[in-house]
Amino acid sequence: MAQDDLAARRCKPCEGGVAALAGGELHRLAGRLEGWSVVDEHHLEKEYRFKDFADALAFVNRLGAVAEEEGHHPDVFLAWGKVKVTLWTHSIGGLSENDFILAAKADAVLAPAPPPTTAAGTRSGPAGSTSPRPG
Repeated sequence: MAQDDLAARRCKPCEGGVAALAGGELHRLAGRLEGWSVVDEHHLEKEYRFKDFADALAFVNRLGAVAEEEGHHPDVFLAWGKVKVTLWTHSIGGLSENDFILAAKADAVLAPAPPPTTAAGTRSGPAGSTSPRPG
């Protein structure tokens, strides 16, 4: 299962009473993510860089919408040109599969949305230019 496969999955409610991931299973899931660090087998961290504050904030807003949709919420530190995301499942005091799913989804929302398609089947570009829509 690659990072894309993780991003396609849904977080499942976790009420506790389940052991946190450790050892081989934890590292197998971590191997499917790019740029994420496993810290003390307790949480995941990644720092994203942006050209300015507005781009960093836009990413945080997109990630926040995904977190709400998934019912799994990261710790987010926002500063000029960077965002640090920390994930762990509080109810079990460590990492669950949900953390890896949301990490993959965070990377997926990093990609900018494609320009909107117009009624004529073209995509709007900068300054109102249009280009043919790929087939």
